[in-house]
Amino acid sequence: MAAPAVASPPSSGPTATGYGGAVATVDPTATAVGLDVLRRGGNAVDAAVAAAATLGVTEPFSAGIGGGGFFVYYDAKHRRVSTIDGREAGPATMTSTYFIDRADGLPYDFPEARVSGLSVGVPGTLATWESAARSWGTRSLASLLRPAAEVADRGFPVDATFRQQIADNADAFGQFDATSELYLPGGQPPAVGSTQRNPDLADTYRLIARKGTDVLYRGAVARDIVRAVQHPPVSADPIGTWAYPIRPGALTLQDLARYDVRRPAPTRSDFRGLSVYGMSTPSSGGTAVSEALNILEKVNPTDLTQVLHTYLEASALSFADRGRYVGAYTPQKILDKLVSDRWAGQRACQISSSSALPKPVPPGDINARGCTPATVGGPTEQGQSTTNLTVADKWGNVVEYTLTIEQTGGNAVVVPGRGFLLNNELTDFNFTNTQAPAADPNLPGPGKRPRSSMSPTIVLKDGKPFLALGSPGGATIITTVLQILVNRLILGQSLPAAMAAPRASQRNTAGIQAEPAFHTTYGPLLTPLGHSFAADVPELGAATAIELTRGGGFIASSEPVRRGGGAAGVVHPNR
Repeated sequence: MAAPAVASPPSSGPTATGYGGAVATVDPTATAVGLDVLRRGGNAVDAAVAAAATLGVTEPFSAGIGGGGFFVYYDAKHRRVSTIDGREAGPATMTSTYFIDRADGLPYDFPEARVSGLSVGVPGTLATWESAARSWGTRSLASLLRPAAEVADRGFPVDATFRQQIADNADAFGQFDATSELYLPGGQPPAVGSTQRNPDLADTYRLIARKGTDVLYRGAVARDIVRAVQHPPVSADPIGTWAYPIRPGALTLQDLARYDVRRPAPTRSDFRGLSVYGMSTPSSGGTAVSEALNILEKVNPTDLTQVLHTYLEASALSFADRGRYVGAYTPQKILDKLVSDRWAGQRACQISSSSALPKPVPPGDINARGCTPATVGGPTEQGQSTTNLTVADKWGNVVEYTLTIEQTGGNAVVVPGRGFLLNNELTDFNFTNTQAPAADPNLPGPGKRPRSSMSPTIVLKDGKPFLALGSPGGATIITTVLQILVNRLILGQSLPAAMAAPRASQRNTAGIQAEPAFHTTYGPLLTPLGHSFAADVPELGAATAIELTRGGGFIASSEPVRRGGGAAGVVHPNR
């Protein structure tokens, strides 16, 4: 197949219905690239990889080859759901005290850990693309990188969200010449409407296309990554101020060369006759979403107030269990128990229809029966930003893919001459034991992958895809995905309405984090039950989703307004 030209962004906006395949991302250019691959005969995996590579250009503060992610795939021919764990891995020398300052014995402040070499894990994104393309795609990785390279060379218009993300990171970005040259022209964020180009990233993509992914894991790009981690390229004349020393990290060439993706079995649970598949560890998304859905099914609320009340309570209970039990090395028997109906019964019995549980709630006792909670528990990390895409093709294959560099802007270091930001994914580890006196499953360790909240989810009906969805948002990813499922599957909203509805996130904290519209609309129903609200946040998540309809149709949906709005498209708007 000839290399696809860069297509024009679709005009369909946040919702599209039709046939022949569908793509939903947060970015119109990435959606256009994915649709063009489908139109040229590529399958869902081909389109997903090409769209993801484009997001590395147009959404560089949330994704790219400096990061990692989780890829969930439904294979229509074999009627099987498979996953790829492309999560970043820590260095072989990492210990449980990695984020403790030896000078005073205290954990580093988060900004100090983030903007440093300490926070960088081995990137897994490129290995994920290669693994997916080889296993299930029909096009070479080289051909799928070409449209993104063209976008990086040609450029794209800066929108308000892109500019604001740079402004929010200006002091961190300004500490590094390669970052400020790319994103702070003249010492300021680029103007809305200006053209953003990244020729270094275009060259990096083309180098990978010519020489293969080994160039990033064993070759010249690997050497540049390790140099930037071990000797952060701090500017002699920085822009802005930074209150912390910029510390070197421990990542080595051997760490990069040793990296490989994993293929864990997906999590699976049943909800009202549907099969819900998600990502296993080191993601906590699959277990947490399934546990909360199982609790909702046990309680079976009937009116709107009780549905929202139970959604919030189930979220808190699942987050308590997530913090206590879920990490990269959680035994499979514990994961299986957390997504079981029996466990849901043990947790659901604590929910009262008339009053909210005091927060934080303790985790359940994994070894007990009945309604007795455990006696230990602690806070969970909050996380930051990612991006998400959903693709389905005319053959019935579906991809749900969430990818990230963790904080918006990663660790703020653009690898000199390579055009991509490094991740700060290792700050997803807990810096100290949050579950004392019990063991914390998410402490750092040699080569370990930090716990994630990413929740790419595929729902099957009668063994065939019915709905696929995912979202960015750090720890709020779990609640965003769960709430969309609640809206669609329990409240019976259409997919676009379920996506657009105001959101709230209860992550086992004293106050619920909510969008203003949720607080205003539903607060009067929930506060009499004992729910309390923290300070409102402007938005939660930036989801994408596709619903498969009878007769081979698709409803593709992305955010209408969050993160500046998303872009959904179909190959054929009409049959």
